[in-house]
Parts: sequence; C-alpha cells; structure tokens
Amino acid sequence: MFYDFAKRTIDIIGATLGLFSLFPLLVASAIAVKLESPGPVIYAPKRVGKGGKTFHMYKFRTMKMYKIGGKLTHADEYLKRSPKLYREYKKNSYKLSEDPRLTRLGVFLRKSSIDELPQLVNIFKGEMSLVGPRAYLPDELVEQQEVYPQTKPLMETLLHAKPGLTGYWQVSGRSEINFDRRIEMDAEYVKRRSLSYDIELILRTIPALLTGRGAV
Repeated sequence: MFYDFAKRTIDIIGATLGLFSLFPLLVASAIAVKLESPGPVIYAPKRVGKGGKTFHMYKFRTMKMYKIGGKLTHADEYLKRSPKLYREYKKNSYKLSEDPRLTRLGVFLRKSSIDELPQLVNIFKGEMSLVGPRAYLPDELVEQQEVYPQTKPLMETLLHAKPGLTGYWQVSGRSEINFDRRIEMDAEYVKRRSLSYDIELILRTIPALLTGRGAV
C-alpha cells in the first residue's frame, strides 16, 4: 500500500533529521535531568502499539525518584502506594493537573514537550510514527474501557495504526480531553488518515507546542 510505504519513508527521514538537528538540545536536556535529581535520564514505560503489541516508549524523566525499601524507585511506584493520589490519577484519565511527583525541570520539559523528543528513536525503530493515535498505557486501556464501554469497538480501530509523536488529539487539547473523546478522536484519525492529513497535523503541532495547551 502506497500510503504505508510513504508514511514509513517520511518517518525514517523525519526521525533521522530530528535526531541530528536536535542533538544539542537532547544532550543538554539529558545533562540537566541528570544534574537535577538522582536516577536515570530516560524513562521507558510500556505502551500499547499497533495490533495491541506493547513496547517501551522513551521519554526524558520528568519525575522524582523515591526511596522505597532502601531502593530508588520511579514515581509510578510511589503513586500506587498513595491511595488518595492514585484514585485522583485514575479519575482524571491517568493524569494529575497538579502532580507533586514532577521535578522543577520536569514541569518545563512537559510544558515544552521536550520530554517527548526521545520518541524519535521509537519512530526510527518502527514502533511509532510521526503522526498517529496516542500511545496508551496497558492498564489505562483495560480500566478505562470498563468505565467507558462504548469505546471498545473504537479501540479495535485505533490499534490498526502505530502510535504517533503527534496526532489529532495532541493538537486539539491533549490532557484537557477526556478518555472517551480521546478514543473517538484517535479512531477518527485512523479512518481518515492520508499523507495530506498527516502533514496538516504536523503543521498544527507547531502552534500547539508554542501555546503548551493541555500539557501536564
């Protein structure tokens, strides 16, 4: 299929150019993350990809590390051990508007979306695309589909495409959009996708990044 071939070609070229042109920013961000707090520079949570296959999505670490049982542990584990905070996290579609786990640098990295740039490696590897649906957490999909059962058939549709660094929901409000609407938007993208639509969404990403709308 021409679209798939052309899209993969654009992904490889785009990821390669991005990694080379943004290399100084990537290095500076990595050094800043390491200097601000102890722990790894890269955070690689499991996400659901095309066909339901999971992969490790790369991001700059934006959260503090917590000492649990004498061992430095990522903030995800800390969250699960804080029932009140975890309930709020799940209730708000797996986001916290005021997240106490974020580092000061992490707030900036998220607002500017610089934390997402390591996903260029995922794109180069073929696990993601420049444009596509959101990369969902496995637990998020299972639990949120119980809350919003009407999204189950739409989920089958969106899993026909690779997750994207940007996409329809990403340029339309991101975390301001609830789970059920997010799924609808992702499924709508998959049904409508074309090279011209992908280019349109890439161009719409620029003002979305500049305003930082919906980034938490």
